[in-house]
Amino acid sequence: MKKLFFLPVLMVMLMSAYAPATYNVDVNASSIVWMGYKVTGKHTGTVKVQNGSLVMDNGVLTGGSFEIDMNSIKDTDLEGEWADKLVGHLKSDDFFGTAKYGTSKFVITRAIPQDSKGNYKIIGNLTIKETTKEIKFPATVSENAGTVSASGKMTIDRSDFNVKYGSGSFFDGLGDKTIYDEFDLQVNLVAKK
Repeated sequence: MKKLFFLPVLMVMLMSAYAPATYNVDVNASSIVWMGYKVTGKHTGTVKVQNGSLVMDNGVLTGGSFEIDMNSIKDTDLEGEWADKLVGHLKSDDFFGTAKYGTSKFVITRAIPQDSKGNYKIIGNLTIKETTKEIKFPATVSENAGTVSASGKMTIDRSDFNVKYGSGSFFDGLGDKTIYDEFDLQVNLVAKK
């Protein structure tokens, strides 16, 4: 009788040892740096991770998601009223309309290991405003002592998300006022059990 009881307990223990584990993103240890480009230069700044999680299965990333607090947009290359003016414009309906669309979200649909060193091709759905598009980017993921670190650079075409202001794809004759469609997000996530 003891053997019959022990066998199912052992099976449950073995299965739980290899079950996928969810790590919650530490928003204070995580960061996102944005960089936008225009004919006459570029601007850079930060935006905060609002929440998220990463799923690991036996040391391999299998899923996850994170949300971005769009109202936390900051500019780091300008000072004073110039920085405030740029941030106000980015939050306005010309760009991200943060009063209505306070969060953006990325959901991993596939995480494809590229080697044994933690390099991945990440495929997922990015939602900005009311539009969701699939994007792909390289990332590096490591797991150590109950903590997962993940970093990658997304290059996003804002015109795919109905962010048209100053875009040469939609408006002619902008000259040196043209703002390029693509911008970068350098995402660094730290997640813990």
